[in-house]
Amino acid sequence: MDLFDELKIRDVTLHNRIVVSPMCQYSSTDGFATDWHLVHLGSRAVGGAAIVFSEATAVSAEGRISPQDLGIWKDDHIEPLARITRFIRQQGALPGIQLAHSGRKGSTRRPWEGVGAVPENEGGWKPVAPSALPFDERHAIPTALDESGIRGIVQSFVDAARRAWEAGFQVMEIHAAHGYLIHEFLSPLTNRRTDSYGGSLDNRIRFACEVVSAVRRVWPASQPLFVRISATDWVDGGWDVDQSIYLAKKIGPLGVDLIDCSSGGADPRQKIPVQAGYQVPFAQKIRDQAGILTAAVGMITEASQASAILREGKADVVTFAREFLRRPYWPLETARDLGVQVSWPAQYLRAAPNDTPAR
Repeated sequence: MDLFDELKIRDVTLHNRIVVSPMCQYSSTDGFATDWHLVHLGSRAVGGAAIVFSEATAVSAEGRISPQDLGIWKDDHIEPLARITRFIRQQGALPGIQLAHSGRKGSTRRPWEGVGAVPENEGGWKPVAPSALPFDERHAIPTALDESGIRGIVQSFVDAARRAWEAGFQVMEIHAAHGYLIHEFLSPLTNRRTDSYGGSLDNRIRFACEVVSAVRRVWPASQPLFVRISATDWVDGGWDVDQSIYLAKKIGPLGVDLIDCSSGGADPRQKIPVQAGYQVPFAQKIRDQAGILTAAVGMITEASQASAILREGKADVVTFAREFLRRPYWPLETARDLGVQVSWPAQYLRAAPNDTPAR
């Protein structure tokens, strides 16, 4: 198993093991995809990645992280996204979408405009969460969801999944990481409920299982479904890798094909030992103990590093974020450096190695 080996998941084939991770661009108005998204995502498809994921795409207006986040909560969002998926597919890549709800971390400013909550008179909103606990003193106190509200959000994921298929996406990922809504239900640090959605581990994973089951019923059986999790909160007494393995064993049979293994984001007290490949052990442990495909992500920048992860059976695909911001054509460059023949866009053949086939 190496970087440029194919991988078949359901009826879909990845032409290599290189995936563009969802990366928020904070460049939408009312959730609409723009020319920025076309160029940003399209460039990575031209660059040779197997899957190009959209940023966290909100299933409701209140599910956005910032007012400038991408959305798929209404039918009008479909065609601008379809324009992008058509282009990605023309490049031989698979268009992927990450469906998300921000929970208590919603209605915040985009990074280059400071930190903290956006007030309602500036286009913000009252966020929701499992419990009425703010992320920190700069975030708004969320409204605790009642069971009716929970059912409504599950339906929002279902409606978004239907729109995603209509927009031409071929791979779906449910965002259950980084302290956003589904992760907030999972973690005992953020979920203080006393009903059937809180307390025990089975209760805390209930919402995640309901979202997965509901989405899988409308997402075509031929198409892959991924779930991104934070494998640990990096805080004592929080969500951890053993609970992540338990979750993976539960949602695999519900129709999840791959666990995308990230970490952190739920609690500002987290202490993350950031270093090269620091999250890879989570992908390996979940893969080995839950018997499910995994993706490794985080501080993976070099081809030798990514290849070793795959060859050693620590994950099945590798997802890249910042490296793709720096080098949109990283797969083409890497294949050339490794002497692996891959197809190039016909328009770029003059820069390709000799005898390179055109797409």
